[in-house]
Amino acid sequence: MKLRHLMAAIAAVVAGATLVSTQALAQAKEQFFPLLSYRTGPYAPNGVPWANGKQDYLKMINARDGGINGVKITFEECETGYATDRGVECYERMKSKPGVALFDPQATGITFALTEKVPTDKVPLITLGYGLSIAQDGQAFKWNFPLMGSYWTGADILIQYLGKKEGGLDKLKGKKIALVYHDSPFGKEPIPLLQERAKMHGFDLQLIPVTAPGVEQKSAWLQVRQSRPDFVLLWGWGVMNSTALKEAQATGYPRDKMYGVWWAGAEPDVKDVGEGAKGYNALALNTSGQQPKVIQDILKYVHAKGQGTGPKDEVGQVLYTRGVIIQMLGVEAVRRAQERFGKGKVMTGEQVRWGLENLALDAKRLEALGFTGVMQPLSTSCADHMGSTSARVQTWDGSKWSFVSDFIAADEQILKPMIKAGADKYLADKKMTRRTGADCQS
Repeated sequence: MKLRHLMAAIAAVVAGATLVSTQALAQAKEQFFPLLSYRTGPYAPNGVPWANGKQDYLKMINARDGGINGVKITFEECETGYATDRGVECYERMKSKPGVALFDPQATGITFALTEKVPTDKVPLITLGYGLSIAQDGQAFKWNFPLMGSYWTGADILIQYLGKKEGGLDKLKGKKIALVYHDSPFGKEPIPLLQERAKMHGFDLQLIPVTAPGVEQKSAWLQVRQSRPDFVLLWGWGVMNSTALKEAQATGYPRDKMYGVWWAGAEPDVKDVGEGAKGYNALALNTSGQQPKVIQDILKYVHAKGQGTGPKDEVGQVLYTRGVIIQMLGVEAVRRAQERFGKGKVMTGEQVRWGLENLALDAKRLEALGFTGVMQPLSTSCADHMGSTSARVQTWDGSKWSFVSDFIAADEQILKPMIKAGADKYLADKKMTRRTGADCQS
């Protein structure tokens, strides 16, 4: 009897151990994407479609492809409300989960805070079109990837566009250009580039901060009305953008002289203003609409099965598509890392970092991924963690966005010295050194 009980106990232990090892094996086969998001608060109208696009792309890759070379993708959202302290809390809670690939902080303030942490934790940051502009220098910022653009590239493109519109950059001399900006790290980031361009071309740069979240802008637009700038650059996010357009309308400032950053050029920014926003211009990093193959695949493999994260009619909107792009770049970084470190394996944060630094998405690869026309080709290296510095200008006609320029590349002759100087200062302040050639190969 006792022997029977002993054998049963041993069998139970063995079964338990098998279950544990099976669970561990299953866990080890999953690549985890932590998703920082903000579905609440004043930035929710813009944060929601962005977050939905990210989730839907991951769901589509699992449903259509069975994951990344057989590695299933898992994810978990953590609500930040766009607040830096909550973003750091989310990061700390999720950074040690098995199979963590990377973080997309979704806020410049959170990015600044996490930039201090990721070298120790060895987890890369994707900051597509936002974050620290000097992080384009991969030899100084090993773990940061401001893919597709920064606020310096965005500001530079807008000044180039305005110069061309006036008949040459020399025609900007004596003009007044006002920057109406979100009074936060995000809004302040383009200022050094604009100051450099103002010095070069002789225009008068006026800085008009707006207290976050931006629902109260009367004093800012009173300044605009008094100074009558030739152009207004809008560096806003969330409710600040539609409020700015309404205030411009109320004060009689022409919307066709307003130019927003790419975070001020989406459907939520203009839909409530409608005709009142007609003529307003903004930068665009990507297209919108449901025609691209990747969007069609999301509709087919996710929404058609009732598994969409948000409403179907939001699929393909500007910010939704940007979320899709961000997640695609993350997935492709894992895929690239697998080519070096082992197909069908879960990649560590360090390995994914290598993948991000060695992305090579030419037109042919983008076509294979279903992203033809959605974005520009992108290629990263140790020296360049951005991969592409181009954007287009689009104009709101009262009901839809239309492109009014070809892709314009930021001027590297102006940017590179500024980036290097800024990166060198950062390294000196942190008592850090540049990466060696050997480190770039690792």
